[in-house]
Amino acid sequence: MEIRVLRYFLAVAREENITAAAQILHLTQPTLSRQIRDLENELGHQLFIRKSHRVVLTPEGMRLRKRAEEIVSMVDKTEAEFHSMDEVTGGDIYIGGGETDTMKLIAKIAKELHDAYPDIHFHLYSGNAEDVTERLDKGLLDFGLLIQPADLSKYDFLNLPATELFLSRLQEAFSTDAQAPAR
Repeated sequence: MEIRVLRYFLAVAREENITAAAQILHLTQPTLSRQIRDLENELGHQLFIRKSHRVVLTPEGMRLRKRAEEIVSMVDKTEAEFHSMDEVTGGDIYIGGGETDTMKLIAKIAKELHDAYPDIHFHLYSGNAEDVTERLDKGLLDFGLLIQPADLSKYDFLNLPATELFLSRLQEAFSTDAQAPAR
């Protein structure tokens, strides 16, 4: 299985159309169709259901899509690391977390660092704790922001002093209700 063919597969899955994917990839439609058919033969499973003007992933195709995205992401990250080895201050930093106020702060800091060091590139991934820890475990993220409770036993971690706005408002609401006179 070649990385190039996985990229082709992902383009077809994203476009849901072999002709459109071929145009984006600068390939002929027959060439792309043959590459996808060869991949299906190599894996021994049909990856797409072909309809009149589009294709739809089979369950096996959905499984491959998830893995192919991880593989391609890891290859891209590895290539970027090797390309940036000669740079003094540069490279790619992958950070995952939920859509929280703390992530907004991280994004602001990342922008300031990028302004000072333009060869540093930040990639922010949004997901829940399960998604973030899975990506950390696979080496797809360098850092993860998790809201407690979360199992941190296998990670080096720092407790950030920030309280999420939602939690602060929830705590205020309960403390206000507790102080309100009974009716």
